[in-house]
Amino acid sequence: MNAILALEDGTWFQGVSAGAAGHTEGEVVFNTSMSGYQEILTDPSYAGQIVTMTAPQIGNYGVAGTDVESEKPQVAGFIMRDPSPVSSNWRAEGTLRDYLTRHSIVAIGDIDTRALTRRLRSAGVMRGMIATGAIDPAALVEKTRHVARMEGSDLVKDVTCGQAYDFETSLADAVTEASYGVVPLRRARRPLRVAAYDFGIKLNILRRLAAHGCQVRVFPASTPASDVLAWKPDGIFLSNGPGDPAAVTYAIDNIRQIADTGVPTFGICLGHQLMGLALGAKTYKLKFGHRGGNHPVKQLSSGAVEITSQNHGFAVDPDSLPPNVKVTHLNLYDGTVEGLRHTDKPMFSVQYHPEASPGPHDADYLFQEFLDEMEK
Repeated sequence: MNAILALEDGTWFQGVSAGAAGHTEGEVVFNTSMSGYQEILTDPSYAGQIVTMTAPQIGNYGVAGTDVESEKPQVAGFIMRDPSPVSSNWRAEGTLRDYLTRHSIVAIGDIDTRALTRRLRSAGVMRGMIATGAIDPAALVEKTRHVARMEGSDLVKDVTCGQAYDFETSLADAVTEASYGVVPLRRARRPLRVAAYDFGIKLNILRRLAAHGCQVRVFPASTPASDVLAWKPDGIFLSNGPGDPAAVTYAIDNIRQIADTGVPTFGICLGHQLMGLALGAKTYKLKFGHRGGNHPVKQLSSGAVEITSQNHGFAVDPDSLPPNVKVTHLNLYDGTVEGLRHTDKPMFSVQYHPEASPGPHDADYLFQEFLDEMEK
């Protein structure tokens, strides 16, 4: 079946349908990961976005139930150069096309993703639409200009959990020390209670916290800080998630209240941005963001360089940081802030994903730093 991808700048690409029939809209972005497409599809941070994979062939190892980061795909749409019609892997439970169709994800294949990525790098990410069937490209381009912008959008409310739950009792599969390819540097000396705010949390974050010896209770994004603190956690975790951090005002207010208590707090991705806002900084939208599993980050205290997994379109403005918040990590591609730490309180955060899935495990040590803060 024919498919069209249209962008708000008037550009359009003709390809073939690679998923469900119909149409979809969102912010068109690109991810440079060579693999991990199922984890990307199911990452709630991609809500509202149409994801372009820059690797040419996608789908060749199929899909597996253990590779998801949430209960279903979260992307608004999916773009590929060469979608594999078959799956070849002993773990595969089906093909990518069948998976996308079953979950009603509109996708397009057989387009020049290299040309598309170059355009997004030059002009910046932009609103777009994918439609299948007999479509007038000019009419589709016009419709893209009515798609909601990411700036000012609170998408957290669409992906957070409906009620609090304990992670250990919510999954049938057991968490082991060697889960997901890396053994924790150490486990907690006693069971540590971690309250995790769900702004769109990835499953592997919960796995890593549990593998390090934490008892995790997950709370909806709008849960008042007083309710979370009433559980008497040893630490509070601020998760990843989609949308504009400045629009999630209720979370910013809650983090401010938590900061006053002195409870150790660790944020990742959107959680990092929200922590920055709560401590007095400002955020801004990046031109095309950082999405992929190959981003070099420098740890300023040691000079060590980590290769990291990233997925974000906003960043913290370093010039807006108050004196008691220092930058701990920098992105070596463009110098943007990748980590923060409060100098007087046990609060720290990183813009990237130490839990990987997909991506390298260089930054898994950050979970140990969270243990250290809680055990103090």
